[in-house]
Amino acid sequence: QVQLVESGGGLVQAGGSLRLSCAASGRNFGSYVMGWFRQAPGKEREFVACINRSGRSTYYADSVKGRFTVSRDNAKNTVYLQMNTLKPEDTAVYYCATDTVYGHTRPSEYDYWGQGTQVTVSS
Repeated sequence: QVQLVESGGGLVQAGGSLRLSCAASGRNFGSYVMGWFRQAPGKEREFVACINRSGRSTYYADSVKGRFTVSRDNAKNTVYLQMNTLKPEDTAVYYCATDTVYGHTRPSEYDYWGQGTQVTVSS
């Protein structure tokens, strides 16, 4: 079992940047594919990005492609989401999650989840 804790959320103006972190406890972090999702009030949880075990492959939702970058440091058991050129529509609670297959985009395909961190982008 793995426990995930997200951090780095906050309030930022449109056009600004934030870097989210997701720290994992437990063993074998490097054996997990990691994903980022977000959920805005009244909306379903949606896929943002994922990264494979080595960190050499990444995949993004069209809505964040070119603005967000996912990376990982397996030595630190941490995955990151660098968010640039933020827009008000990026406002949501952001979650990290584990998977065993790279490229999944549905929340039901992911196994372990963090508690989320709030990102609010003001216009």
